Amino acid sequence: MALGWKLHGDGNLAGPDDVVAPDERLSWGKTVGLGAQHVVAMFGATFVFPLIMGLNAQLAIMMSGIATIAFLLIVQGRVPSYLGTSASFVGAVTAIRAQGGDSAEVTGAILVAGVVLALVGVLIHFAGSHVVHKVLPPVVTGAVVMLIGFNLAPVVANVYWPQDQWVALLVMTFTILCAVALRGFIGRIAIFLALIFGYVLSWVFDKVFGQITAYDAGAGKITTHFRTNFEGIKVADWIGFPPHTELVAGKEVVGWHTPSFSVAAILLVLPAVIALIAENTGHVKAVAEMTKSDLDPYMGRAIAADGIGTVLASSVGGSPTTTYAENIGVMAATRVYSTAAYYVAAVVAILFGLSPKFGALVASTPGGVLGGITVVLYGMIGLLGAKIWKENGVDFGNPINLVPVAAGIVIGIGNVSLKFTNDFSLSGIALGTIVAVGAYHLAKSLAPADLRARADGAVLIVGHDTYGDGDDLVRTRD
Repeated sequence: MALGWKLHGDGNLAGPDDVVAPDERLSWGKTVGLGAQHVVAMFGATFVFPLIMGLNAQLAIMMSGIATIAFLLIVQGRVPSYLGTSASFVGAVTAIRAQGGDSAEVTGAILVAGVVLALVGVLIHFAGSHVVHKVLPPVVTGAVVMLIGFNLAPVVANVYWPQDQWVALLVMTFTILCAVALRGFIGRIAIFLALIFGYVLSWVFDKVFGQITAYDAGAGKITTHFRTNFEGIKVADWIGFPPHTELVAGKEVVGWHTPSFSVAAILLVLPAVIALIAENTGHVKAVAEMTKSDLDPYMGRAIAADGIGTVLASSVGGSPTTTYAENIGVMAATRVYSTAAYYVAAVVAILFGLSPKFGALVASTPGGVLGGITVVLYGMIGLLGAKIWKENGVDFGNPINLVPVAAGIVIGIGNVSLKFTNDFSLSGIALGTIVAVGAYHLAKSLAPADLRARADGAVLIVGHDTYGDGDDLVRTRD
């Protein structure tokens, strides 16, 4: 089943324990309402991450809708999921830009990563999901996710936080309080609420305290400026396609564009594929557990579909995609797994992407607000790696797990560089990933049999219990 749904009963939920299957739907009125809820769930992260990566958020929202439709068609409607912007590429994109790369090189590298992910998905579809666990055991996957997140710490310290330290501090505090104090669905959108809070706070500070003298990311230097600037919003059209990337006064104003390809940029981005494989695997397991169905035969399709979604989005300058735990959490809360709601959410996202005024609003987000949000988000990405270790019972008393992974993490976080020629070097995330994966398998092949037997730990378990409520946490073992 890809399109076409059976009406669930009389189109209404019979009670709190009633379950709507992926191939069923409620009345179209209720389905539209559920689709809107999915939009709210994915919205915050889907446009925050493009901002952080220097890509066009309006385009990212639109392409997330298109990628979601492609995903649902490829998995034949068996894995209800929404494809939002992936956070796994943020570190690599930051590194590319630090080396002078532009948006075309960024999206070119992401496109290649999408192709690789799609090919991995095809391999898994024919070879079986056990291939993932053999090549990328939990100890390695956790290490790669951790170094991707913590490699971003200097970005917070040097780029976002200095733009407005007091707004950043207050937004960070607000985010923490929301995530801890608010429960259920509202708690899940703590990042989105913090974004709104920070925007309003910056406007109030402008009125009360006036201009601030600090680093201005737009100007690339310290200037005296207001925290909020609504000029771009006023002149933007209500309806229209995202703008084309162009240079204005020597500065790139990013929109849609065709990718270009750089070997150095591609090598920086490829480690994110490992994180996406782990993430997609965990999400498919989560949906299988909730729907009480065997989705292992669709594991490869889902991973390949995510790769194809990333290729579609990046081919026009959009952001990389991944299946979203936020939306899986909505399904867990509502017990409505109908893919019809996801098609509605995708259409709504496409309509948002056709509003330049919306894009201008997103692009005007004050730097201090991003500082407060990224300090939480980057840390959460890194700690997800530790969570993978914990949930899988990885034994760090075993030197096979401890020694190679320790080396890879320090290389990734410290941005250690290995120079081959004047034009080519490996560093940071790319080098750290190669060391973590390669050295682990080398160590395991040379170790005594008793250490090898205890090295892998459990089969990969990935969870996104972001706010501690248990709704979207996966604890499954093959």
